[in-house]
Amino acid sequence: MILLVIGFIVGIPVLYTIGIILAVAGVALAILGGTGRRIGGRAHWY
Repeated sequence: MILLVIGFIVGIPVLYTIGIILAVAGVALAILGGTGRRIGGRAHWY
């Protein structure tokens, strides 16, 4: 999320793109984890 904001404010498209990709991956992992599905062979990450 930080890369997304910094890329948007500073105007660096590479940071903005990386921020979007990481945000989408984070949302996908949060949804999978919230449904109780194992991610990477583990049910919980601490």
